[in-house]
Amino acid sequence: MTSDFKMGGVSIKKGQRSKIELAVSSLYDGTDLSIPVEVVRGKEDGPVLFISAAIHGDEINGTEIVSRILKNKSLKKLKGVLIAIPVVNIFGFNMLSRYLPDRRDLNRSFPGSLKGSLAARLANIFMKEIVKKSTHGIDLHTGAIHRTNLPQIRACLSNAEAKRLAIEFGVPVILNSTIRDGSLREAARRRDIPMLLFEGGEALRFDEKIIQIGMQGCFSVMQSIGMLPKKKHDVRREIFISWGTQWLRSPTSGLIHNLKEIGAHVKEGDILGVITDQFGTSRGEIIAPFEGIIIGQLQLPLVNGGDALYHVASFHNTRKVQKSIKQIEEDIYQSFYD
Repeated sequence: MTSDFKMGGVSIKKGQRSKIELAVSSLYDGTDLSIPVEVVRGKEDGPVLFISAAIHGDEINGTEIVSRILKNKSLKKLKGVLIAIPVVNIFGFNMLSRYLPDRRDLNRSFPGSLKGSLAARLANIFMKEIVKKSTHGIDLHTGAIHRTNLPQIRACLSNAEAKRLAIEFGVPVILNSTIRDGSLREAARRRDIPMLLFEGGEALRFDEKIIQIGMQGCFSVMQSIGMLPKKKHDVRREIFISWGTQWLRSPTSGLIHNLKEIGAHVKEGDILGVITDQFGTSRGEIIAPFEGIIIGQLQLPLVNGGDALYHVASFHNTRKVQKSIKQIEEDIYQSFYD
């Protein structure tokens, strides 16, 4: 790394940290909007890691994760550069919306263009100022509106370094997730930057358990790539990779009554929920097509025919996955009282 590290025209020297506003655009009334970034540079050279949140503006668990990472005293021992972006989609964040004002999904707009839509321009700035200067990346997400996700890492596991980092993150569930056109992960992959996507919790909600898990995972990755010293007595959790998932959809409209919850172990043929009308008359059942773990679930009781209700992932040893999920929850619960 050169002696100069620049972000948005601001030079950050070794041992310094700086908050930077990357200008994006303005509102109708002329109010300027920008991407808030904090760059923390260690006294020694090392990797350059970006940790981003709220690419979907209503997915705010990651915003809190980034905030707490920046407050952590361990950053005094940092080697290399941490680029922390608590809110990427500042427009959606202010409007409590997943999308940009033109209803575009920012995470389908990469690598972007200087002369394209607002989404394309924002993506272009993010690529130029952040991704192209990084060696690694972590993008923090939650479930979409009215859906919650079990803590999980999504990565392209055909990339050896991405797979290694996915395991190092430390959550029990890893999904071998295909790259989607226009996603940040695809744009990073094209530049040979190993990147993880962390999912956990629900949009527009802080979930303390998810925040703790996400924060610990980010620090584990930082330790594994040499940005922070490793713990002397690091407890390793067993990790499980799912190579297949399926969203189960409602066969009809009505009210969903859940018989299984997020994180539950389900067997082929299990009834996960029942759809009724307003009088309580059954109109259909949701049946598990295979053995697995519920890793995503609709939180809204009102459903239309075709709505995605349960996201089920298959594993080689489902019971061990459920046990590991319970263990990490107990570990987080215990940490509140230590």
